Amino acid sequence: MHYKGIQLDCGYRMDILVESQLILELKAAEQLLPVHEAQLLTYLKLTGLHTGLLLNFNVSALKNGIRRIKL
Repeated sequence: MHYKGIQLDCGYRMDILVESQLILELKAAEQLLPVHEAQLLTYLKLTGLHTGLLLNFNVSALKNGIRRIKL
């Protein structure tokens, strides 16, 4: 990945990129933590995209595990 003319190692890997417009970050955690949100924000900033969804599959109803992040 290139960011501001600098080659970055492959330490950052987003889970799913949809139509080059939306990042999906998938988790299966007891609860979403601020570090998960920070991870998605980093991906958004590095790619220049504006919208991402943080999806936690470790919930009884999936609608309770979705968090939208927008820059």
